[in-house]
Amino acid sequence: MNWYVYLLECRDESLYCGITNNVRQRMDTHKKGKGSKYVKRKGYKQLLHVVKVADKSTALKEEYKIKQMRRNDKITYVMQHTGLQF
Repeated sequence: MNWYVYLLECRDESLYCGITNNVRQRMDTHKKGKGSKYVKRKGYKQLLHVVKVADKSTALKEEYKIKQMRRNDKITYVMQHTGLQF
């Protein structure tokens, strides 16, 4: 099973990081306002970046690392990692 770390932008321009094993399904869930409390409150705008990782454990660690970053560092991270198109 493939795991992914993703970064999305909310309608208020805040950034949200999460993990999933099905990116399309997870984005559909976010768009419906059911993906997470944060995105439900802020509103889904667009998927910015997706990185494929080795396994769920790696995804959780990467998600935690990204969530600790400031906004500008998250943007820099996105520019430094090759993303996947969905």
